[in-house]
Amino acid sequence: MEGLWRRRVAALCALVCLTAACFFFPSPYGDRVDGRAVRCVGRVVAADDSQIHQLGLIRKGSQLLSLMIEDGPFEGRRVQAVNQLLGRMDIDKVFRPGDRALVVLSLNAKGGIVFVAAQDHWRIGWEVGLLGLFCLLPLAFAGWTGAKALGSFLFSAVLIWRVMIPAFLKGWDPVPVALAATSLLTAVIIFMVAGFSRRGWTAFLGAMLGVVTSCVLAVVFVPLFHANGAVLPFSETMLYAGYAHLSLARLFTAAIFVAASGALMDLAMDVASAMEEVARARPDYSFSRLLSSGLHVGRAVVGTMTTTLLLAYSGGYMTLLMAFMAQGVPVVNLMNHVYVASEILKTLVGSFGLVTVAPFTAVVGAFVYGRTWGATAFRRNLKALGAAFIGKRSALDVER
Repeated sequence: MEGLWRRRVAALCALVCLTAACFFFPSPYGDRVDGRAVRCVGRVVAADDSQIHQLGLIRKGSQLLSLMIEDGPFEGRRVQAVNQLLGRMDIDKVFRPGDRALVVLSLNAKGGIVFVAAQDHWRIGWEVGLLGLFCLLPLAFAGWTGAKALGSFLFSAVLIWRVMIPAFLKGWDPVPVALAATSLLTAVIIFMVAGFSRRGWTAFLGAMLGVVTSCVLAVVFVPLFHANGAVLPFSETMLYAGYAHLSLARLFTAAIFVAASGALMDLAMDVASAMEEVARARPDYSFSRLLSSGLHVGRAVVGTMTTTLLLAYSGGYMTLLMAFMAQGVPVVNLMNHVYVASEILKTLVGSFGLVTVAPFTAVVGAFVYGRTWGATAFRRNLKALGAAFIGKRSALDVER
């Protein structure tokens, strides 16, 4: 038992060190902090809407705010700010007395305040609180496994933000960068949960085969769909902001299989865990019997997982579908629109990876847990594998 805890602590420490290495990874795209600017939290004391003009649903003009600074070197000081409304509901914000705001104070050479900007509502407190509740849930439910899952979650966020995104901005090809990052994430997440065990290797290899399948399909079908990647949020803004070297089509290709990789890991771990339980309960089971069990489990899980990505993605473009339906756009026009076609491509490629990862994991698990030693056994296993997928006779019949 003491050795087990040592291995667990060592694995968690290794993950912490890896996360720290990614966090401190040298990047030219760090936070750009102006030495003459102070960020702080301010509470809205009063708001004057007299200069706001309502144009239908759109509001334009200026909102005059009186703010009380709550932290930083100017804590307790009352300042005036102007909240400019641009007539864009996605970025405009309207403050009310009692609201808390992220305030940026611009200073002069003597350290005096020359301009006050209320950038947005202060949400960090609620975000931290929700994150804290989220951290408590896996710890309470899964204990040590939950702690490892939280470590994997943190590592994933840091790797994406500090390594993968800067590599994209630097102009590196998004597809191999995303594939390498996804491979590392898959390895860390699965091996942290399952350890370097047969279950871990089964889940990892099955998940990676599914990720590679999704990657290949995305590379093939993105050009065929004429999806230029401009459907990604703020993609055009990046081009106009000095990053014209970015390939939006390659970014969109990478986004497809990165978005599906989490579900692929989940499904691979489900099948691998089930096969491990079967192998423990029946150590006498051979390759073909384990393959048959793994395929049965995979079919059952795929029955519900095929709609997972459809439901996940449809929530993101629900208003788009509503807009087309409200205008009476024919279904053919709807399906052919670049925004809808891109989401269909993303959903189908991801779902294709989900469907294939189950048999991939079953095959890998059968080789890992079954009797596969020797040339004769290997040929027999390949014969059973072919029979199981061709369907002429069951894998059990081949074994017998």
